[in-house]
Amino acid sequence: RTDTEAEIELACKIAKQSGASDAVPCSHWSIGGRGSLQLAEAVGQAANQKTNFRFLYDLSMPIAEKIRTIAQKVYGAEDIELSPEAQTKLDLYVSQGFGDLPICMAKTHLSLSHQPERKGVPSGFTLPIRDVRASIGAGFIYPLVGTMSTMPGLPTRPCFYDIDLDSETEEIRGLF
Repeated sequence: RTDTEAEIELACKIAKQSGASDAVPCSHWSIGGRGSLQLAEAVGQAANQKTNFRFLYDLSMPIAEKIRTIAQKVYGAEDIELSPEAQTKLDLYVSQGFGDLPICMAKTHLSLSHQPERKGVPSGFTLPIRDVRASIGAGFIYPLVGTMSTMPGLPTRPCFYDIDLDSETEEIRGLF
């Protein structure tokens, strides 16, 4: 640890002055879970407080308009371009009654645009939406921007535990 107590106190003070409900130094990196107990308690308290949260858009807006609002107001895009596949999925989700779900954009973290090499605050670009997926259980729709890919959600108990090889017949069991 190279930060002095004075530096840590100053960082906490600035965080609180900037609107943080608390600022809790932690040392989980050096002593494990017990080094973040105070932080966990502070996060729990903050999560239970009332907020004035509101979405950037009205949830009843069409899905494409919600995506466009995020693209323009958050990323500085001029517009969005929906691929035919993305438009088909939007229509499907609306027909299934999921049009009022909030949006969670899946895009590169390296730029406000879809192009990781575009640094700073690019503007005037069109944000390409190549696909749109839904996490109905979690309660949101997520557009895939540019070449962004996602990772699958895996079960807590992976299926490979049920796969076995019968040494006598050399038959694989448990695949399906």
